[in-house]
Amino acid sequence: MVKIQSYELFKAKAPLTRPIADATHTLTEMSFIILRLRLETGVVGEAYLLSFQYSPNAIAGALKDAAATIIGECVHNTVAVFEKMDRQHEYFGMEGINRWAQAAVNIAMWDAWAKTLGQPVWKLLGANYHKVPVYGSGGWLSYSIEELIDEVSGYKKRGFQSVKIKVGKPDWREDLERLAKVREAVGDHIGIMMDANQGMQLTDALSLARAARNLQINWFEEPIHHTDFQGYQLLKNQAGIALAMGEREYSTLPLRELIKLNAIDIWQPDILRIGVVEAWRNSAALAQAHHIPVLPHYYKDYDVPLLCTITNGAGAESFDWIDPLIDHTLTIDNGYAIPREREGWGFSFKDKFLTAI
Repeated sequence: MVKIQSYELFKAKAPLTRPIADATHTLTEMSFIILRLRLETGVVGEAYLLSFQYSPNAIAGALKDAAATIIGECVHNTVAVFEKMDRQHEYFGMEGINRWAQAAVNIAMWDAWAKTLGQPVWKLLGANYHKVPVYGSGGWLSYSIEELIDEVSGYKKRGFQSVKIKVGKPDWREDLERLAKVREAVGDHIGIMMDANQGMQLTDALSLARAARNLQINWFEEPIHHTDFQGYQLLKNQAGIALAMGEREYSTLPLRELIKLNAIDIWQPDILRIGVVEAWRNSAALAQAHHIPVLPHYYKDYDVPLLCTITNGAGAESFDWIDPLIDHTLTIDNGYAIPREREGWGFSFKDKFLTAI
């Protein structure tokens, strides 16, 4: 019965030479909040969340509130602790920042518990695969054509088999032009995906999807607002392109509704929003029951181990942002990520990059 003794919070930043933008946000800071839980045995479990420049005081406050309530809890009681925080958060809402705080606590608990047992998280959960395909992500709308081509060409040289770029320009024809340039640059054997970050109107999304058919686009991510289920149904029926969504969701309710409408092809849970390792896996099980592959959002250092434990994992999204800040980067070889053999999640942020908050 190993108990949680204390916690610490830190902030870290990755270099960002200038702002980057998608269809709905402009990012001026590449920052991360790191939670460390210390057990009475001295073992430390760690979790991080991607925060950009948004609501730093609110995120830190929610994390402090959540972490303070679990001092003295047994580290293996991940489900009980989640339920406890759910009850505490109900009054002010169980979505948004409160859910991110719950997730960070859960991820850190899994890290500490797996370290206590001397095993990687993915082995504790039961392995199905020992490598996971990854795709190179980015293609920001703020990039020039030259910058866009340089990025996707770099991914190709590194052995990635697929790349994703942003769409959602005021005129969808400009998106189409950029997609055509990417196809020309990477050739016919590299997969291309497009992501509108909910930034398009239905008519424009439909026009772009139809016009891009000849470019062999693998799938269209978040073309419209994530709550417009009927819009996704229409796109699915009329656009002739696979649809992906899920990163904005805090429960499986949207997935269930989209399944009813036959309006989703790929499920993309975000582990910080869906809430916990257990909820991530539960959502994957629901997707599997309806033959829907899982391709999670952003957190490859958590997603790759978890994808190794399910039967319907399709791959992971790859950004390099935290790689200079951590002690053991994820091995990616010829478009596949290899889960770490180290205990817990297998990596930690380097102390020299951390500022206490």
